[in-house]
This record gives sequence, C-alpha cells and structure tokens, in this order.
Amino acid sequence: MSKVAIVTGAGTGIGKYTTLALLEEGYSVALAGRRAAVLEEVVEESGASDRALAIATDVGNPQDVNLLFDRTLSKFGRLDLLFNNAGTGAPGVPMEELTLSQWQHVVDTNLTGAFLCTQAALKIMKYQSPRGGRIINNGSISAQVPRPNSAPYTATKHAITGLTKSTALDGRAFDVVCGQIDIGNAATDMTSRMTDGVPQADGSRKAEPTMHVDNVVRAVLYMDSLPLDANVQYLTVLASTMPFTGRG
Repeated sequence: MSKVAIVTGAGTGIGKYTTLALLEEGYSVALAGRRAAVLEEVVEESGASDRALAIATDVGNPQDVNLLFDRTLSKFGRLDLLFNNAGTGAPGVPMEELTLSQWQHVVDTNLTGAFLCTQAALKIMKYQSPRGGRIINNGSISAQVPRPNSAPYTATKHAITGLTKSTALDGRAFDVVCGQIDIGNAATDMTSRMTDGVPQADGSRKAEPTMHVDNVVRAVLYMDSLPLDANVQYLTVLASTMPFTGRG
C-alpha cells in the first residue's frame, strides 16, 4: 500500500518539487495551495494524476483546512505524512512601519495554518489503522536566526519550533512523530533574488550562494523514510557558504 501525503504550499518552490518527488516515489499526494490552476499544473507535470489530488486551500482558513483533510481521507483512505510547508512573508520594512494586517497575514499563514493542519492530521493519524503518521514542519533557518526587517516571518518560524516540540510530545503516545527541517537558500523561483543581492545585518546588500532544491527534497524523503519508532527531530540543510555560521 502506497503512503499518502498532504503537502501545503505545493504549487511552487520547495512544495512543488517535494510533491513531484513524492509522486515519483509512489506516494499518493494531496496538493494544497491558494491557486488551483498552479496546483493542476504540478499534477499534470507529475504524470501521476491518478495519485494526485489538487485542492485549493487557504491554510489559515479552518473551513478550507477541514475540506482539504476530508477530501484527502475520502480519496485515499488514510494519511501518513503531512508536510507543513506553506509560508509567506511581509514587506522588508522597519518593524515600526508594518501594519497590523501585514503582521496578521503572516501569522495566519505560517503559524495558524500549520497549527490547523497539524490538528486535522492528528485527528486522522491517531485513530486510523495502522495507527500513526509523520508531520514535517518547514521551519526555515529563520527559525534560528533572523534576516533584517523580517520580524513577522522570523517570529512565526521561531514559533514553528515550539509547535514541532509540542506535536512531537503530544503525538508520542499515538505513534505520531513530528520533525522540523530548516532550509537555507534553496534555489527556486522564490529565491532567485538572492543572486542579485539581499540585505545583510551590516546594512549592506550582497548576493548569496544557493544550493539545488533537490538537496531539500532528498532530506524530506529521508526524514519520512524512517520507521515511526525513529524521528529526525531537527535537520538543517543550507548552502554551505551562505552567511549563517559564525559572523557571516
């Protein structure tokens, strides 16, 4: 029996490439994202439409999340993996210039969305047979260190670490495991700006090295390849020469 996964933010970037890899590995996958047409393009590209289900979803909306998990269960019968990958940021302006709505939008997507999806996954994983499953949260290296003018994104990603810990603990008795992958500078359309220059802590603007997104995909696949009595609690994968370790 093939594993069943839900990937949020599945239409672009890391979510897209992870979805394609999961389908190639034989998983059945429900793709969640705001734009149905983009999700359908990923399904078509995969060549595995019989095992892929595109569901337009705003992860910050409880009704959308309930529909996502209900349709996944109805289509595939169970859930083995949730990849909480959906995320967004706010304009890179000084903190005092952010509006409450800009802050709230990031919180709703990055944190509340991950919570709602985790909650829905637990309701399935705890009671299905065979019991259990795995939840992987995309923390980003912003879960460890901030970039300049990124308070909403950084705050939510730090909070994801707390959600990861709580989920790992609360799921323990039910064979539900939870780990976190922190990603730095994976080359996708969303990170193409890094080669043109991004703000640095010293006030300068510099280009940053990137790594192939396949490094992230293989890390996610490895995390889910383990049996449920083993867990990668935290994994950091990043471009080895990017400004992160030490003083830049």
